[in-house]
Amino acid sequence: MVIDTNVVLDLLHFDDAVARPLRLALEAGRVRCVVSPTTLDELQRVLAYADFGLDAARQAVLFARYRALSETVQTVDECAGLPLCCDPDDQKFIELAAAVRAQGLVSKDRAVLKLCRRCAPLFRVMGPAEAVRWLNGTLNP
Repeated sequence: MVIDTNVVLDLLHFDDAVARPLRLALEAGRVRCVVSPTTLDELQRVLAYADFGLDAARQAVLFARYRALSETVQTVDECAGLPLCCDPDDQKFIELAAAVRAQGLVSKDRAVLKLCRRCAPLFRVMGPAEAVRWLNGTLNP
């Protein structure tokens, strides 16, 4: 599974009730999350936004926690014919999900969610609530 930065924040910083079962599944090892240096760079940059009010120590804790819950791939092979996201900053998540043959990409970003049907042959694109329902159906048939 690939998780967009906005959902990572919900999981680890905001402890969003909708996304909490996803975090618990990650912590329990019931699901695997894949990241790349590019997606980790974005998380690190976003954690430093003044709006979140996180000091350097708290940023480091959240970043380390996510690294511990994920598996890093060093390179993302280019996949031809991928749908293009209208927000170029989100394309890295589409490319990562395709490259690692993820079963799902979890995002709250409308530009990513709009690609649901176009990405369907490769992986599912879903919001956090749908991801929780999907995981429950997949892991508890």
